[in-house]
Amino acid sequence: MFLGTHSPRLDDKGRLFLPAKFRDELAEGVVITKGQERCLYVFPMAEFQRVTQAMSQAPVTQKAVRDYSRVFFASASDEVPDKQGRITIPPALRQYAGLSKDCVVIGANTRVEVWDAAAWDTYLADREQAFAELEEEVLPGVL
Repeated sequence: MFLGTHSPRLDDKGRLFLPAKFRDELAEGVVITKGQERCLYVFPMAEFQRVTQAMSQAPVTQKAVRDYSRVFFASASDEVPDKQGRITIPPALRQYAGLSKDCVVIGANTRVEVWDAAAWDTYLADREQAFAELEEEVLPGVL
């Protein structure tokens, strides 16, 4: 489980330090791909395999399934963190997420998300008040 908010910087070679508390779980390798709201999803290899298996059960006769799968898998890049805990984010993914020097890495349960710092601040400002004011269950039976 990944938790918390961290603020690493992207270096000139497109490498990002993973938060120290995430490194053990990600040491065997990760898959980085496009996520919603123009962030990047970083999955531990085992979780990516679980997601892949679940997606393989979706009906390819549905256009939305085909569209999502194409973007999700075509943009995916498998990486192994180096000895310093850095991963290289490919240029196309950096461009998609608008990543510059200042990034935000958040724990999102079974995955990690990488955001441009300004984009994360905007997203959080837009969503935090709505989160605080929720009056109905978003996840029935969970919270």
